[in-house]
Amino acid sequence: MLKLQAEADAPAREHLLHLWLDALRRKAGRDELKALPRLPDADAGKLMDLLMQDRAATPPPPAPAAPEPAPPVGEPAAFRPRLTLRTLNRGDGLLGLAPGGAIGPRGEAVTIAQVDWTYRGDDGLAWQTPAPRSLLNSRPAPSVQIGTRRIARDLRAEADARDQLWALDLLPLDAAKLQWRDPSAGEKLDSLWTLAQEEFFGAFWTDRVPALQAQGWTIVVAPGFAHRPAQAEGWHVRIERLSAPSRQGSWLLSLGVEIEGETLDIAPMIAALLRHDRRWTSAEAIAGIEDDAIILLTAPGGRQVEAPAALLKTILGAMVDLLTDPKRPEGPIRLSDWDAARLMLLDDERAGWQFHGDMDLRRMARRLQAAGSPQPVAAPAGLGLSLRPYQMAGLAWLQYLREHQLAGILADDMGLGKTAQTLAHLLLEKQAGRLDRPALAVLPTSLLFNWLAEAKRITPDLSVLVLHGPERAADFGRLHEFDLVLSTYPLLWRDIEALQRQRWHLLILDEAQTVKNASSRAARSARKLNARHRLCLTGTPLENNLGELWAQFDFLMPGFLGDARTFQRIWRKPIEVNGESLRAQLLAQRVRPFVLRRKKEDVATELPPLTTVVRRVQLFGTQRELYESVRVAADTQVRRVLAKQGFGGALISVLDALLKLRQVCCDPRLVKGTEAGADAGRAKLDLLMEMLPELLDEGRRVLVFSQFAEMLALVEGELRTLGLPYLTLTGETPVAQRADIVRRFQALELPLMLVSLKAGGVGLNLTAADTVIHLDPWWNPAVEAQASARAHRIGQDRPVFVYKLVVAGSIEERMLDLQARKLALAEGVLGADSAEALKFSAQDLEMLLAPLG
Repeated sequence: MLKLQAEADAPAREHLLHLWLDALRRKAGRDELKALPRLPDADAGKLMDLLMQDRAATPPPPAPAAPEPAPPVGEPAAFRPRLTLRTLNRGDGLLGLAPGGAIGPRGEAVTIAQVDWTYRGDDGLAWQTPAPRSLLNSRPAPSVQIGTRRIARDLRAEADARDQLWALDLLPLDAAKLQWRDPSAGEKLDSLWTLAQEEFFGAFWTDRVPALQAQGWTIVVAPGFAHRPAQAEGWHVRIERLSAPSRQGSWLLSLGVEIEGETLDIAPMIAALLRHDRRWTSAEAIAGIEDDAIILLTAPGGRQVEAPAALLKTILGAMVDLLTDPKRPEGPIRLSDWDAARLMLLDDERAGWQFHGDMDLRRMARRLQAAGSPQPVAAPAGLGLSLRPYQMAGLAWLQYLREHQLAGILADDMGLGKTAQTLAHLLLEKQAGRLDRPALAVLPTSLLFNWLAEAKRITPDLSVLVLHGPERAADFGRLHEFDLVLSTYPLLWRDIEALQRQRWHLLILDEAQTVKNASSRAARSARKLNARHRLCLTGTPLENNLGELWAQFDFLMPGFLGDARTFQRIWRKPIEVNGESLRAQLLAQRVRPFVLRRKKEDVATELPPLTTVVRRVQLFGTQRELYESVRVAADTQVRRVLAKQGFGGALISVLDALLKLRQVCCDPRLVKGTEAGADAGRAKLDLLMEMLPELLDEGRRVLVFSQFAEMLALVEGELRTLGLPYLTLTGETPVAQRADIVRRFQALELPLMLVSLKAGGVGLNLTAADTVIHLDPWWNPAVEAQASARAHRIGQDRPVFVYKLVVAGSIEERMLDLQARKLALAEGVLGADSAEALKFSAQDLEMLLAPLG
């Protein structure tokens, strides 16, 4: 036990002696010396001996009057420290390394370092001795014999080299711990050092060895040293088709580097690179790395391989998600047919990949890549309108998807005619004789009659059935008689058995963000339908998070983006939480061939300008006091729930608190459980009643949007008092009356229309309006933009003004700030502006619940 204790204390004593010796050599001050731990008495004498050796090694200054001695013949003996690196393995007869102390376990290879002090004379003769592994009990001889000369040792240079050695993190290695097949094999090895882990030698070679060489060390590398970076003899991509394809894939892909005739898997090397160098997760940082830069990859066991940056750029740009998935099994990577397009990203002459194996996957990759380049088509005969050039391009794209058995999302901005392009596509299919089965379009209820009217106007040759109302079951048996069947999301799951019995040519989901929840009844029902082709129509394919995009592609092309859990692990969390722009770029590359998205300002340049004006109002008196009292109560409530349930579990309480604050901003009478009357303050309603008469007198035609139907009811009361005529469209408006309400507004019968955000935010054509007023902001600016686009769309010939009424300094103004910070996600993936809805952090919540500014 005493021996073990002594061994454990030796490194600490050695380190302390080194600290004292270094301080005295530097002539440290009294305060610094007092701060050092006390040196044991047994080592104090040794410290004095080492200092005396330093003094003896320093030659005395020459006497002023004495003549300079004659120079010696030849060069004096030169001191130079030497480091020898060697990797021992089974070829040397090594069986392993016994564990112990701070030195970690090893595999079949053990790398050792031997350090020598070397003096070489001008006659070429040399003297060397192992460097002392401890300052304790070390008394070097003051001189050495080289040939016929005896010279003094340079003890100061030896001390400097010993300090440099101390900083290398090398640990003394007891030669007895090396286990040999032949016990005599290790007899000649002495004064050994190693690092705590074998894999540390890779960084030791690249970082520490060059620094030692700059300090005058001789570096000797014995044959077989495993950690000198190897140059690749070839980079290989091997493709193998599985005889029994599974849900995980139909292909096996191996990525390897050939080193000295051996092929190593580079997948674990890439994963290790990303762990210690975060540049390789950022598309912007990668772009700043020169293509010809040499990057060191570390193989399992610490072996390093030189890789050109251009090659790493191609592989990470194509497969960063697969290579870094912690749940991916070892060995070849499984690929689905949809993953074939990744190979086109690897097929870069600069990278130098050598492809081996089945060529079918590469041919499929080229076919998928060509999906973004359809050939022009002619408009169908009998079309009831002239398609604009971008709409003709959209028609060609839809035809190309159908031709190649692909699916996609037509994601043009609101108001660019997605319905018209889809109807023209169906008419082409009918005229080509391919529409031998009906097409089914599933819509929000508010768009049912809009689609019917558009079909009659644009494609009168298509027979259309509206599957709606209590008597719709009578039509189940004659679905095959029509070219196009229109149904709604609320009815889809109710009618699923009848709709499943019919085989469809094309299944269309309009406003496809409606099924962003993949587990909803409508989404599950849509997946059950049998259709040759599938299409999503939406102006906002990504409103809240990437999970919504996954839900749409899981309907369109099951398996394309994996299952929900895998997508969350390898795409959503790295992009949304970790901000990995390289992964966002790769996801964009994967989905963009199947998403056609044009911006209004790019293709509809003939549209008049749209101007957005934020009108801020102040709260005064009772309304301001009510806001503050509700805010304080909400803040207390939220903090109490957060303390009990955490941020994730308190969502309902948070939403309820924020809802009350927003209601106070609109009108205190909206807040349930308060005694607020009309005299409690109604700043926003007063501003609206000032604006509307003036706007109507100017001949403006106005849409007023609010999320709260109760707020619109309060507006109606004020309008009746002022004698201003109006129309109303909310979720309570009967479906049969909606088309007539829209028709009357478009016919200029009435200049004012009150619309709930939910009922009027999608699909409606309200180009008779040239003014839009949003009474209250919504979390998702894309929803507001959709509502404004009811007026600013094809057919509008007057400038459009959008007014947002916001209470200054309140939660509403902070919602605008929050919206501005949430707009980047869809832009990165889809290449166009969109937004996130309610998705905020604890810090955002602090901001939202702050007092009135």
